[in-house]
Amino acid sequence: MSQNYTPPQFKVRAFHCPYCGVYSNFYWQQLYEFQSHTGGFDLRPIHIAHCTHCGDMTFWLQTANGGRMIVPSVSSLPMPHEDLPEECAADFAEAREIAEASPRSAAALLRLALQKLFTHLGESGKNINDDIAALVKKGLPIEIQQALDIVRVTGNNAVHPGEMSFSDDSEIVISLFELINLIVDNRITQPKRVAALFNSLPIGAREAIAKRDGNG
Repeated sequence: MSQNYTPPQFKVRAFHCPYCGVYSNFYWQQLYEFQSHTGGFDLRPIHIAHCTHCGDMTFWLQTANGGRMIVPSVSSLPMPHEDLPEECAADFAEAREIAEASPRSAAALLRLALQKLFTHLGESGKNINDDIAALVKKGLPIEIQQALDIVRVTGNNAVHPGEMSFSDDSEIVISLFELINLIVDNRITQPKRVAALFNSLPIGAREAIAKRDGNG
């Protein structure tokens, strides 16, 4: 399982980079401005955090209560689920950054994130439609199947023009972020929680259950 998502925070030395999506170390610098009349340097309220993984920089404005990220722009879209695998979280993060400017591109990136997610759900990750069908045969709940197909069809229309107008209905793209998180919670987080609770049962009770079900 990938590391939980850590959002960017002012002067924190490690978090998930909004550019590459990797949990990385950051080193910080504060900008200076040369004052010709004094011959010295004055500190400015702008700080730069350098990602040691991809090399990109985030820019922060220092405030009375700490600081806020100004580049890339802060998005009000949902953050990725903490159990979203890291390789998928990178596409999710990129989609958040461009969703307002290009809903179509964001939808395509989320479809890509979904395709990568299927390998973590025990499927091939080669064909989304086939992977959904395989999960349905394994008892996938109807609401999760519908969520998967919404992301799949919307992402397909983003790449291959269809009946959906992204310029007129960008709210559909916004909902895709929530659906990705819903899918992760249902297929990864909930089973993990149930397994942890089951494994906390006394060993005798677990052995009796296994014998009852023919697994003992």
